[in-house]
Amino acid sequence: MTGIRNVISTLSENGEEIMGPEILLWHYPHNGIMNGSLLTVESNHFCVLKSRGAILNVYETGQYTIQTPDRPLFGSMQQAFYGGQSPWQYEALYINRAKLVLKTTGMALSREMAEMVYSVDYYVHVETREAAVQLVQHMPYRGHALTTQEINAYAGPVIEQAVNQVVQITPLEVVNEKIHDLSQIVFQHLQQFLATYGIALNTVKVLVFPRDERMKALISLKAFGLSELDAVRYYTAMLMAERGIVSAPNMAIGQPFNVNGVQPTTNADHYTANSSHAPAPTPPRAPVQPPR
Repeated sequence: MTGIRNVISTLSENGEEIMGPEILLWHYPHNGIMNGSLLTVESNHFCVLKSRGAILNVYETGQYTIQTPDRPLFGSMQQAFYGGQSPWQYEALYINRAKLVLKTTGMALSREMAEMVYSVDYYVHVETREAAVQLVQHMPYRGHALTTQEINAYAGPVIEQAVNQVVQITPLEVVNEKIHDLSQIVFQHLQQFLATYGIALNTVKVLVFPRDERMKALISLKAFGLSELDAVRYYTAMLMAERGIVSAPNMAIGQPFNVNGVQPTTNADHYTANSSHAPAPTPPRAPVQPPR
């Protein structure tokens, strides 16, 4: 890969594209970018060329020959000390222009302090050359790549704050009625935050649901028009039916369970009535003393 006329691109040695849907920025990992190197930029990429930390140019689609600035003194030093190759004289940072999908999840609390799980999918992209420069200048990265997972690490707290702004003042069973408003608030907060890094936000999809599976089932039953008591009965009946308990339908309608038309319990009124009319027990007589 090194050499005066080496080609700088995002292709690996076996021809595979390195910048997949999970990479927003990729730093060319070799130090062989020199005067005369060929810089290749794909149709869905930007390339930011840096020299000693300073940004020299931003390239769009095409192939370009890198030209060293007119520095004869530096050029003679390069020839003397490095044999014509100064390590890390130039750095190429490729920016993904395609729309990338990111996903984050978290937990919020409803007005009743019930745990709610939220899932947010959002699409981002870098739109202009100026935005690519802004990304390079403001977004830190480690190693040779900036991944969507690292973007999520920055955007996660902003999304959490926006979700809680709505969920914490909304009753549990009407949270989904606020999904449109919730999506708008998340979009506004996230767009404002990502704009500082040169990242454009396209769409946001928010999904909120109770963390407890029992609560989800009860809310679903209540959505059919059941009262709270009927919803609990039907939910209990479904659990009983899953376990093969034959009295599950009776639980659903709130009626006692009978076997062949006979109640399994016995009415105790007969015994209580008889006991009320029974004569009082005779007190024991004192023992008779023998005559003296």
